[in-house]
Amino acid sequence: MLSVLYEDSDILVAVKPAGVESQSARGFAKDMVSEIRRYVTIQARNPQNIHKLTTLSSKGQGKNQPPYVGVIHRLDRPVSGIMVYARNQKAAASLSSLMQQGKMEKWYKAVVCGKPVDNHGVYVDYLRQNQGENRSEIVDKSAAGSKRAELSYTAEASTERCDAGESREYSLVRIRLLTGRHHQIRVQFSGHGTPLYGDDKYGEKTAPGQPDLLALCAFRLSFPHPVTGKRMEFEMEPSGGAFEWFKENPS
Repeated sequence: MLSVLYEDSDILVAVKPAGVESQSARGFAKDMVSEIRRYVTIQARNPQNIHKLTTLSSKGQGKNQPPYVGVIHRLDRPVSGIMVYARNQKAAASLSSLMQQGKMEKWYKAVVCGKPVDNHGVYVDYLRQNQGENRSEIVDKSAAGSKRAELSYTAEASTERCDAGESREYSLVRIRLLTGRHHQIRVQFSGHGTPLYGDDKYGEKTAPGQPDLLALCAFRLSFPHPVTGKRMEFEMEPSGGAFEWFKENPS
């Protein structure tokens, strides 16, 4: 069932589970746009909610058209976290502009293999996307197609786990994403020697019998409301997979 954190006539903020596409998916795969449309349709048909929700048709839409759901930003399919969607085109344009201006703040938590050299730091790299292989890589600034990627991080805790008879260290890291590049967090942490746990694409395969959920969650989102300008802030606690290690044995 869709976990909605906030809704009004202009925006809807919800939690995207890991494994669900953040935009419309092909075939029968589960996606957030379809889930939100289903949710809005059910809510609008409930007489108790008529006073607080808009009707199914947005301005300029026919009555038989599905509810408008504007995708403003994206999370990779394996990533869980908080997302905001627009309920009409005007709100979508405003939110997109706010994001381009850097006024939408996105924070993540991740479990990485090993421990960053510094407890607090900033990574600035240049990434190039290979669309054919759905991968990105760190390249020289002068390389064709390179784009600047920046994030800041804080290592919050560490723990040791026994993997296949070998003790290994893992760290819980809080990340402020300052640019939005393809697979940015995954590529940069891997490139700096601490790949994300469960990241088979940029790290290493998890040990047999262990959960291989990608340990990355967009746990905090902050932005001005596209109509009122009021600062909206939402936060969740990452759970499942490697995140549970730090609830059991924080240090």
